[in-house]
Amino acid sequence: MRQSDSFLLLPKPPVSLLLKLGIDDLMHDRKVSFFIMASIVAVVAPLLLLFGLKFGIVSQMRAELLADPRNLEIRMLGSAKLDDAWFAQFKKTPGLGFVQPMTRSLNTIGDLYVDGRHFIENAELIPTAQGDPALNSIAIPLHKDEVVLSASAALRLGVKEGDVLRLRVARIFENRSERAQIPLRVVGVLPATAFNRPAAFLLLPLLVDIEDFRDGFKVEGSGVATGETPQIRNYFARARIYADRIESVESLSALLLAEGIETSSRLAEIKSVQSIDKVLGLIFAVIAWIALLGCAASLIGALMANIDRKRKDLALLRLMGYGRSAMQLYVVVQACALTLAGFVVGCLLYLMGSFLFNQLLGTYMPAGQFVCRLEPIHFFVALCAALLVAIFVAGAGGGLATKIEPAESLRDV
Repeated sequence: MRQSDSFLLLPKPPVSLLLKLGIDDLMHDRKVSFFIMASIVAVVAPLLLLFGLKFGIVSQMRAELLADPRNLEIRMLGSAKLDDAWFAQFKKTPGLGFVQPMTRSLNTIGDLYVDGRHFIENAELIPTAQGDPALNSIAIPLHKDEVVLSASAALRLGVKEGDVLRLRVARIFENRSERAQIPLRVVGVLPATAFNRPAAFLLLPLLVDIEDFRDGFKVEGSGVATGETPQIRNYFARARIYADRIESVESLSALLLAEGIETSSRLAEIKSVQSIDKVLGLIFAVIAWIALLGCAASLIGALMANIDRKRKDLALLRLMGYGRSAMQLYVVVQACALTLAGFVVGCLLYLMGSFLFNQLLGTYMPAGQFVCRLEPIHFFVALCAALLVAIFVAGAGGGLATKIEPAESLRDV
């Protein structure tokens, strides 16, 4: 039996005592502990600030994209022949947020009229339904005689919610000029930032009536008694399409293009934000890995030097009955304690730096927007990563402590 193994026959002291001795040792050797902790702070604080800037800038750009529903819109160019089966199948497409049939582009224009001073010629007529991203929280029309106006249209017409206006649609039927006048009640007005053109959001059946009227059919409620009986509609020329998120715009556009449907979207702006995110992510990853490797090497060197300097003290712990695994735990506890303390100080420095960034650079941005920002989950992930690095470093450097024999404490006695 080896000398080191004979001590295993003695009653083992509690592990809690070992942990307390490890923390007390760090407090006693304050200078060394301070320098090790400073090396951790020098890595944690800059990385948090760097990632805070990346997350703040990119998330702000993404928020600006999402704030404008037009960035999620995929507009069809030209006309197609989309039947009920096509819409039923397309609604199952992953990434689709909203789809609504539309009539031909010629029939999505009409005159809005209040009186001789308040009218809009050739205003856009847009079909809407529940879940329309363009309307967001604005109440949607529930009946054919209701309408939601864009801010510019409401301003030019001089109307507000609850007011009544008329929709005028003209046609030539049997060489006679006829005009339908449909009364509409305003049930909502969009914010100026939501839609910047004069437009009226209507229910699809009313838009279908407008198209039927212009095609020479008789439409109830139009005030015109002439025309043929409308045919049953089983297809539409276009559709309003919105992705559920900006990442889905490209795939939906590609799907429609594969079906021979030309589209237009703000994919260029979306790709620009995604490119910035990738570039900043790559820069952060490179800097983070270099910093972590440098910090790990520094910690390994500091721990090994500290262990070598305290070989007699550690040998005495071995003499007290602590085994090799306990020595490994001793080093791990000290490394985690120093890392936790360094992380807390690094977070405080990050809060100070982010405050300065937001105060100094935030003056060039609209109110309420931020430059440097992190979510609580980011701090939690960073702490877990820091502790994992500390455990790995302690495992590599703590191997030296496990090789210390109890007899070393008796050599100089």
